[in-house]
Order: sequence, then C-alpha cells, then structure tokens
Amino acid sequence: MNQPLEKPLFPPYLALLIGVIAISSSAIFVKLSSAPAPIIATYRLIFSVVLTLPFLLWNRGALAEIGNMSRKVWLLCLLSGAFLASHFLLWFESLNYTSVASSTVLVTLQPLFAFIGGYFFFGERVRLLALSGGLLAIAGSFVIGWGDFQVGGMALFGDALALLGAVTVTGYWLVGQYVRQHMSSFTYTLVVYTATSVILVAYDLVLGYPLVGYPAQDWGWFFCLALFPTLLGHSIFNWVIKWLNTTTISMGILGEPIGTAILAYFILGEVVTVPQWVGGLIIIAGIYLFIRYNQPAKGVSQGEQAPPTPKKLA
Repeated sequence: MNQPLEKPLFPPYLALLIGVIAISSSAIFVKLSSAPAPIIATYRLIFSVVLTLPFLLWNRGALAEIGNMSRKVWLLCLLSGAFLASHFLLWFESLNYTSVASSTVLVTLQPLFAFIGGYFFFGERVRLLALSGGLLAIAGSFVIGWGDFQVGGMALFGDALALLGAVTVTGYWLVGQYVRQHMSSFTYTLVVYTATSVILVAYDLVLGYPLVGYPAQDWGWFFCLALFPTLLGHSIFNWVIKWLNTTTISMGILGEPIGTAILAYFILGEVVTVPQWVGGLIIIAGIYLFIRYNQPAKGVSQGEQAPPTPKKLA
C-alpha cells in the first residue's frame, strides 16, 4: 500500500540549493589537506558521525527505529554505506592525479547514470524538455572543465577514478531514494554514515594507512569536510530525497562545479576563466529547464515532489 507523503517542513528545492552550495567546498578542503585520500575520507565520515550522535538526545525515537529495522533495510543501509565509501575513495584519490576542475566535472556526471537507474529501478520517465535541460547542464560542466582536461598519463587515470566516483555515488542516491520511504532522515543518515566509517577504517587497516600522526591543520580540514559538505550537504540530500528523486538531486549537484570554481578563486587563487563563466551560465539554464519541465509525481505539487513507487527489490 502506498501512503501519501507528508508535506515537507522546508521547501525541498531550497534545501537542495543549500546542499549544493555546501558540497561545493569538498574538493577545496581535500586539496588543502596533505593526508592520503583514504584517511581524508575516513575522518570526514567519523567526524560526521561524532557530530550527529548528540542529536540522539533530541531524537530518542531514532533508537527505537534502529532497533526495529528489518534485515532487508539493514542490508540496504550497508550497501548504501559501501557505495558512499567507494565514492569518497575514488573521488578523493582522483584529486591526486588530475585537477580540481576536471575531477569535479566528471564526478558530477551523475545524472547520466541517474537517468538509467531511475528508469530500471523506479520506472521513472523524463520529459523531453527536462531531458534536454539535463543534457544542456552536463554540456555546461564539460565547458567548465574542457580547457583543464589533460590527455594521457596519470591525469587520464585520475579522470577515470572521478568517473567511477560518479557511478558509485549514483548507486548511493538510488538506494537512499528507496530506503528513505521507510526510514526517517536522521536514522538513515546516522546508520549509513556509521557503516561508511567502519568500511573506510577497515580499508585503511588492510592497506596499512596510519590512522594518526597527521598535522594539526589536517584535522581541521577533516572537521570542515564533516561539517560543511557532509552534514550540510549530503545529510540535507538524505532528507530531501524523500521528496525529490535521484535524478533531480543529481541534476542539482551539477551546480557544484560553479561553487567550486568560485571557492577555488578565493581560497586557492585559481583564476575563473571565460569557459568557467560560460559553462556556469549553461549549467544554470539547464538545471532551470530540467526542474521547470520535470514531471512531478501524480498528486504531488512541484514543491513537494515524491519519487515514483520503486519496483520490488529482491
């Protein structure tokens, strides 16, 4: 039986915008840290869990919800955590081989995979005009990174890692789109972040990455990664995915290269080029077209859009 979704307390599209602004800082903090990519990812998630745990005092129902989780939901949350851990490992590692612009553009090609996943797992259809807007926004991403793409060598390897990062994060959103119809945002976020942390710590131990001994400034960047792009970015997406589907969130995330380019200008001293300005305007136009013409779920207004009922998962 399908139950109607309650009206969101905060406009979902405005929440999506706030989340996109927050995640735009991610590549900057990663670049500023001198720690290995797996360690950066590990402490980003560990600090996120630590910052989330105190809220159990105000949300004691979450403990009961965790205790009542079915085996299927537990497995899906673990799968979601595995996707998220893989995404961070792949993307952070890519920044060691290619530029911020190239990596960010490639990792934000999530809509291409979201279109496919939404169709096969949720039976979603995208209007032609909305699809055109999506493709336009993706083209804008390539305009931003075109002059920065490097062919061959380790840069090409880094670009491949970033693209795989786009695939894995799309898997994370698709699982979340299904599970969030059965769990509160807080509980889902806490469980998945904890699972991701455990997976990343195990990865570090197996590959021999030391968990301590990093400069004090790195610990500050770990904390910033937890607070801004994770808690104010990914956690907001985990909330909003109850009303906006994976494709819509992935489309919104295409705005990340714009925010990253602006932050890179002020923090890293990188010049904002003409292609970045042009690409940014194209992305904004594409996102507008997609949101304007994307078909909302039946009976739900555009301001409180709900994902279609998922097909039965084995």
